[in-house]
Amino acid sequence: MTDPANRAPRIDSHQHLWRLARGDYGWLTPGLAPLYRDFTPADLAPLLAAGGIDATLLVQAAPTEAETRFLLETAAGTPFVAGVVGWADFEAPGAPARIAALAADPLLVGLRPMVQDLPDPDWLARPGLAPAFAAMRQHGLVFDALVKPPQIPALLALLERETERPVVLDHGAKPDLIRGDLAGWRAGIAAIAARPNTICKLSGLVTEAAPDWSLETLRPAFDHLLACFGPQRLLFGSDWPVVTLRAPYRRWLEAAERLTETLSAGEKAAIFGGTAERVYLERRGRKPWRA
Repeated sequence: MTDPANRAPRIDSHQHLWRLARGDYGWLTPGLAPLYRDFTPADLAPLLAAGGIDATLLVQAAPTEAETRFLLETAAGTPFVAGVVGWADFEAPGAPARIAALAADPLLVGLRPMVQDLPDPDWLARPGLAPAFAAMRQHGLVFDALVKPPQIPALLALLERETERPVVLDHGAKPDLIRGDLAGWRAGIAAIAARPNTICKLSGLVTEAAPDWSLETLRPAFDHLLACFGPQRLLFGSDWPVVTLRAPYRRWLEAAERLTETLSAGEKAAIFGGTAERVYLERRGRKPWRA
C-alpha cells in the first residue's frame, strides 16, 4: 500500500467488473467479442500492480439495482476497490427510499443512470428526477453523468438545479475523435466546466477514436478538457475492460501520463488520484492505501 507520507495515492476512477451469467448487461453482446466474457478482480489486479495503481472505483455496467448489489458485494471482498458508483431507478415512485437502502452500504459512493442509452436526449432535465437527486444529496452521493454531446443541453439544465453536490462527467462526454467534428462538443464542455461543482473523467477517449489512434489523435480533446476544467478537476480513469477495444490498460495509462507530462507534480497527483479521493472518498468508501 502507498505510504501517504511519500506520495499521493494513484486511483483509477473508472473500471468495470462483470459476470455474463448475471444476464442484465443488455448492451454486452457476442458482437463485442473482446468484452464478451467474465472480468473479475483477479484479471485486473496484475494490471493495477504494473501501473502502480493503489485503488479503483468500480462503476456500474447494467441498469439494475441487482448489479449494484453485486458490485457492492464484490467490492467488499476486493481490497483495491475503494468505492462503487452504482445504479438506481431515478424515476421509480419510491426512488428516495431505494437510494437510501443502497446508500446504507458505505462503499456506495455515487450513482450513474445510463443516460447515453436512453431514447430521450432531454431525460436529465425532467423535473420528476428531483426527489432522486435530493436523496443523493442527503446521503452524500456523487452523480456520474454518462452523456454524449446531444445530451449536454439537458445536463446543463440539470446543473442549473444541482449546484451543491459534485457532478462528474464520464469520458469527457465522448467527443467524436473519429470524424474530428469537435465544435459543438467544445462549446458544451466549456459550459459544463463553468459550473464549479463539475469534474471530468479523463477516461474513455481512446474508445471514441479509430483503432489506429495515436497520442496526437487524443491531444485536441485532452487539451480542451485541461483548459476548461484545469488539473484539479480532472480524474484519470481507465474504463477497463472497455478500453481494451482500442488499447491494453498499460497503453492507455502511459498515454494519459504522456498527455500530462508538462504539468507539475502536484497537478499530476490530483489527476491520478488526489481529486478522486477528494470527490468520491471524503465521506464514503474506503482508503485501502492507508490500511
